[in-house]
Amino acid sequence: MASTRSILSHLRSHEVPAWWRDAKLGIFVHWTPASVPAFAPTQSDFSQLMASRRPDALADAPYAEWYENSLRFPDSPAARHHRSVWADRPYRSFADDFEAGLEQWDPEGWSARFAAAGAGYVVLVAKHADGWCLWPTTVANPNVPKWHSRRDLVGELAEAVRARGMRFGLYYSGGLDSTFCARPMGSMGDVIAAVPRGPYPAYAEAQVRELIDRYQPSVLWNDVAWPSLAKDLWPLLAAYYDRVPDGVVNDRWMPWSPLFRLADTSIGRRALDAAFRRQTRASGGLLPPKPPHFDYRTPEYLTFDTVQDTPWECVRGMDRSFGYNAESAPEHFLSREELLWTVVDIAAKGGNLLLNVGPRGVDAQIPDEQLDRLRWLAAFVPPNRRAIVGTRPCPRPGSHTVEGEAVRYTARGSHVFAFVRGTSERVTLPDVRATDATTATAVDGIPLSWSGHPRGLQIDLPPADAGEPRVAVLDNVVVHRRQHPEAGAPGPRPARHRYGGEP
Repeated sequence: MASTRSILSHLRSHEVPAWWRDAKLGIFVHWTPASVPAFAPTQSDFSQLMASRRPDALADAPYAEWYENSLRFPDSPAARHHRSVWADRPYRSFADDFEAGLEQWDPEGWSARFAAAGAGYVVLVAKHADGWCLWPTTVANPNVPKWHSRRDLVGELAEAVRARGMRFGLYYSGGLDSTFCARPMGSMGDVIAAVPRGPYPAYAEAQVRELIDRYQPSVLWNDVAWPSLAKDLWPLLAAYYDRVPDGVVNDRWMPWSPLFRLADTSIGRRALDAAFRRQTRASGGLLPPKPPHFDYRTPEYLTFDTVQDTPWECVRGMDRSFGYNAESAPEHFLSREELLWTVVDIAAKGGNLLLNVGPRGVDAQIPDEQLDRLRWLAAFVPPNRRAIVGTRPCPRPGSHTVEGEAVRYTARGSHVFAFVRGTSERVTLPDVRATDATTATAVDGIPLSWSGHPRGLQIDLPPADAGEPRVAVLDNVVVHRRQHPEAGAPGPRPARHRYGGEP
């Protein structure tokens, strides 16, 4: 029998497949019984609460899918709202409303919108922290029998997504399940303390194996941590790769260890809270700790400033929540300009954007505010597909034009794609130098006027709709790793890379 170390070594030989690196855009779907009450306060983002010294800060979580946890704090905004609107109705009763709303569900319609937006993959939450399963699992829950959908929502959406040519993945909350541990989570130390033990690790493993065998998900997206020891986790991930050789796993598979027991004491939880606060301040947001094995990183509502050596995926909602939050106002959502620039910025740094959709629980419909943003993506990503999908980062992912407007670069073969955020019709790209063979066009092939300039490449940009970056396609140019110094300026010669021929 293979040793734990040899299995881990085998896992680490797994390469992230080209389809995932090429995709650039995925759709996350959070759809649970919490999307029926659909409430969360909107005053703070989650990383601000992680950095707070309040021991009950997460009671104010802006994530509507955390509604059940927030109810455990009697003075939380969610608990006050619940008493006002729902009186003493128990959380689990919302599953009945959720099931009734399925009569209006159109998985093919969802998938058509996701594909039209340019998504390469879709990740559905199969089970969140409330333990509700979106498939008729055969793994019996010993605490809450039949706590799952009667319909096979996972299977129906998988079929619809794959029919549109997209990959299908699954999220599973391995670290939290309130049917096994209903501990109130006010801080990150509490979150670690709430990872269930006892019969739960075997239950979680059986469910994940069922999901792998039944649906062969191209993405296996765990959250928080994994409840069993490494010696039990590595064979599970090996079985996944055996069944789905071109599948990927994210970076939230930290296996349980005796160190988790620190969270069983108040002193240990305070120490963990302090560590999470330091990490949050250092990274600027929620960046999970690295487990021994993963395929890609998942910063949450956070992007990197530079190109990363490790594959990565920014995961975020369109507003401050993943699950549908009826309290979200227009100012809480990404604007058109912010959304499209986020796609471009992440692609330029070699990452993917996993953008969440949170359907309503009462009628299984995607809210209008979210449909608008899918339409914005559909108007921008497919027409600019070759400048985004399948590209790789340039030596310098971006900077600012001489005129002061933000610019990002992607590359494919001999082509460099320059995205400019601004209104100037003529800009100078200080990171780019022309060659004798340089050409410049719009994405549709229409030639663009350009000229060499002492401070870079000057180019007349094509028009674009309001809020959209403008895109120029450059061939046979040299891109510098840092801004090219002005002619005659002292200093070292910048590193460079030529696209389309020999220097």
